[in-house]
Formats: sequence, structure tokens, C-alpha cells
Amino acid sequence: MKLKIYQIDAFTDKVFEGNPAVVVPLENWLPDNIMQQIALENNLSETAFFVPIENGFHIRWFTPVAEVNLCGHATLASAHVIFNNLNYFENEICFHSKSGLLKVKIENDLIVLDFPASQVTPVEIPEEVAKAFHIQPVACFKGRYDFMLIFENESQVKQLKPDFQQLVQAKTRGVICTSISENYDFVSRFFAPAVGVNEDPVTGSAHTMLIPYWAGILGKNEVTGKQVSARGGILYCKNLGERVEIGGKAVTFLVGEIHL
Repeated sequence: MKLKIYQIDAFTDKVFEGNPAVVVPLENWLPDNIMQQIALENNLSETAFFVPIENGFHIRWFTPVAEVNLCGHATLASAHVIFNNLNYFENEICFHSKSGLLKVKIENDLIVLDFPASQVTPVEIPEEVAKAFHIQPVACFKGRYDFMLIFENESQVKQLKPDFQQLVQAKTRGVICTSISENYDFVSRFFAPAVGVNEDPVTGSAHTMLIPYWAGILGKNEVTGKQVSARGGILYCKNLGERVEIGGKAVTFLVGEIHL
């Protein structure tokens, strides 16, 4: 069996920046263990698989070690493939997923994700999380999937060097670290060693928490975020209440075949 494979750099318009994702279009689902093995072989933070259905596509995402319920950059990468490589001529894609309906559209020169917002609740920072960081946050919040730590400034976020072995003990998908920014509205980083990704370069799903929070703090519904990982990426965001829009660009790095 031969399968087409695409490697896309998401949330950037330049190769070697943003967040790389592998996209594997399918006509029918492969066994779960085969999709997991493909994701492990790819060894990127996410591999997306999708199959066509009557009113769009069904999409699933795998890290090298686990299937996850939501992934932004691999959804953006999948939309990039569909719009540019699969003879798809509509302006909007409907993805059906474990997180419900996800719509993706082209708006000006951006691919825009429409995702469910994750409202945040203030909590005490868990001891396992606090021990993982040498700089302590000023506040901690819990969302649908992750904890979110608020730091005093962008410099602190950039200096973070988490103890990943300690962070695994926190029993959470990941930890978002964020602060206000001078050049953007906010900056962030995302650490998820529990699902095999020590630091994710650019994390769309984390912005389902970041957008409602910073929109509320800054008093505006359109905000721009920069994920300050080594590769980095820029996200153009809107707060829509129960939904958020996350806009970005993408570029194709590789097109090939998988031989099974």
C-alpha cells in the first residue's frame, strides 16, 4: 500500500519556521495502531489523518505516543493540503473531530481555524507543576485540556527551562506559559511531555485558552500572539465568545509516499 504524505510548516510562510506537521489523506481509516506507528515514525509533534465524509472530512491527530483530542497546527496543515493539493474548490472546510465541528476558511491571505473556546478557571498551581519551573508564575488557570501559567513579562517566558520529568507527573496534557508582550498582544510557550512533546513550536489548541483570557485582560476581541519557541510562529486571533478564530499561514516542505 502506498499513501501520499505531506509535511507542512504551519503558522509561518517560511520553511524551517512555525510548527511542522505531517498530513496523511486517507480514503478509509487505517487501524489505530498503524496510524500510531506512522506518527512515531514521523517523529513530529503531530501527524494528522483525515477521510472524506458526506459533509466534509473526519480528522484525527496523533503525537508520537498518543492520539489527542484537538490540534490546531495540524488542522491548519491539513486545510493547507486540501485547499492546495486535493482539487478542493470551496472556501470553507468542515472537519468533524473528537472536539466537535471545526470549520476552516480562507480569509485574505490567512487560513482561519474556527475552534471551540476553552474558558479558564483560576486555580492554585499544582505542586507538581510548580516544582517543574525555576521561575514561578503570578497566576495559574485550568482549561479544558491544559494548565495555563501567567508570568510577569516576556523575558521570563523566554527564560523558562522546565524539568520535563517533573512536569510529566502533573497529569495534564500540557502547560501553557504566557505573558503580555511589547511587540504583540501576548507571547506564549507550550510544554507537553506527557504526550511526547517536550516543547511544541506553535500550538493552535493552546490558543483556545489564551484568546479568551487575553481578550478579557486587554479589553479587545482581536489579539495577536507570538509563540516564542526556537522556531516561533505568529497567530492572528479573534474572540467570539464560545468560539475562537485562529489565523495563520502555512508552507509545504515535503511531498512523498509512505510504503506499508
